[in-house]
Amino acid sequence: MAATIWKGHLAFGLISVPVRLHAAARKTTISFNMLHKECGSRIKQQLYCPQDEVVVERKEIMKGHEVSDGTYVILEEEDFEKITPPTGKTIDVMEFVKLEEVDPLYFDTSYFTVPEEPGEKAYYLLQKVMEEAGYVGVAKIVLHQREHVIIIRPSEGGIMLHTMYYQDEVRSVEDYGKPSKAKISEKELEMGKMFVESLAAQFDISKYHDQYRENLKTLIEAKSVGQTVSAPEAPAAAPVMDLMAALKASLEKGAIKHPSGAVEPIPIDRARSKREKKDENDEEEKDEKAG
Repeated sequence: MAATIWKGHLAFGLISVPVRLHAAARKTTISFNMLHKECGSRIKQQLYCPQDEVVVERKEIMKGHEVSDGTYVILEEEDFEKITPPTGKTIDVMEFVKLEEVDPLYFDTSYFTVPEEPGEKAYYLLQKVMEEAGYVGVAKIVLHQREHVIIIRPSEGGIMLHTMYYQDEVRSVEDYGKPSKAKISEKELEMGKMFVESLAAQFDISKYHDQYRENLKTLIEAKSVGQTVSAPEAPAAAPVMDLMAALKASLEKGAIKHPSGAVEPIPIDRARSKREKKDENDEEEKDEKAG
C-alpha cells in the first residue's frame, strides 16, 4: 500500500471531508555509491564537530538558525508544533478559479487525495461539481514544515492536489520574453504554423521514454560482464540558412517523429570482453619477443 504523506480534512464551506494524501509521482533514477578510488570500498559519510573534534551521532543533532556570525537560535520539535497554522490539519478551499488561468510554471509536486469512508459522498460531490463547472480549488496546506498554496482539481474520477510555488519563489531572467527584438513576417508565421500542424498529435505520455536511463542501464550491464560500449554518433549540426528557407526545408523533409526521444541507444561491442582483450595483448607480446 502506498505510504500516506498527510492526513487531515478537506473543507469547503461548512463541509469537512477526512482525507489522506499519497505521492502521485516520483523520479526514477539509477543510484550510485561513492567508492574509495584506491581500494573500491564504499565511503561512509559522518557528521563531524570541529569544536570537539568528534564524530556526532544523529540523535545528538539539534536544529539552529544563524542570526549572526556564530550565534544560533535553537528550535525544538515542540517549537515547530506551536507555530503550525490551521492548514496543518485542514485544507480549506478559499476560492475556485479556471485551470487555464494558472501558469504551469507555478506547479511543484502532485498528490492523490483519497477520502476516508465517512466523507466519500461529500468528496465525490466536490469532484463532480468541479468537473462539470470547469473550476479548480485554491487552498493551503502545511507539508514538510512549510505552508504551501495548492490547487485541487478533478482527475480521473478523483481529486488531485498540486503544491505551488509562491510568486516570490519564481525567478525572472532579464532577456526572457522580449519578442520586440525579432521582426517576424506574415509568411514566416504562416510557414511556422504549417510546420506545427505537420507534427500535431494527441498527447500520450506513454510514447516517451528516458533513453539516457536506458543507455545507462545498458552501460552498467555491459561493463559488469567485461563488454565495451561505444558512443553514438552525434547528429550533424543544421546548416545556417535564413528562416524561410529553413522552414521550407523542414516541411519538404517531412515531419519525422521520435516518440521515444531523439537519442539513439548506445551500441555494445558484444564479443570482446576484458579477458579476451588481455589474452590478445599477451599473444602480441609473445610474438614480438619471438621475433
